[in-house]
Amino acid sequence: MKEDVPGSVPCASLAVDSVLRLGTSGAIWGSCFGPYEATKLGLTGFARAAFVLRSAGRHGLSCGLFAAIFSFSHCSIQRYRQRKDLVNTFAAGAISGAAFGAGTGNWKQVAGITALFCTIFHLAKDSTSG
Repeated sequence: MKEDVPGSVPCASLAVDSVLRLGTSGAIWGSCFGPYEATKLGLTGFARAAFVLRSAGRHGLSCGLFAAIFSFSHCSIQRYRQRKDLVNTFAAGAISGAAFGAGTGNWKQVAGITALFCTIFHLAKDSTSG
């Protein structure tokens, strides 16, 4: 396996940091948004508290999982290309978005977005390879 790009932060550190930060942000978002949804559903008492906790956990897990997929993709692409540029970031975003989009079951949307990003990356690569 190839080594990290010289002069960059180790990928393992970035992955752990991003998962913890985004997972915590998702949990905070879920704990702020959960009471609003519980009120809309008319929940009270224990049912409301359980709903808010599930909301915090669900959002925290989703954001943490997205961060993990993004970090792994970004680091893998960076190691493969041995470059540190925006193409790595955009490609990792496309991969992460496609992975989450696949969870929705809307395959036409996933295929369309993936094709769009592949076209953009191909054009970007052709424009920079002189």
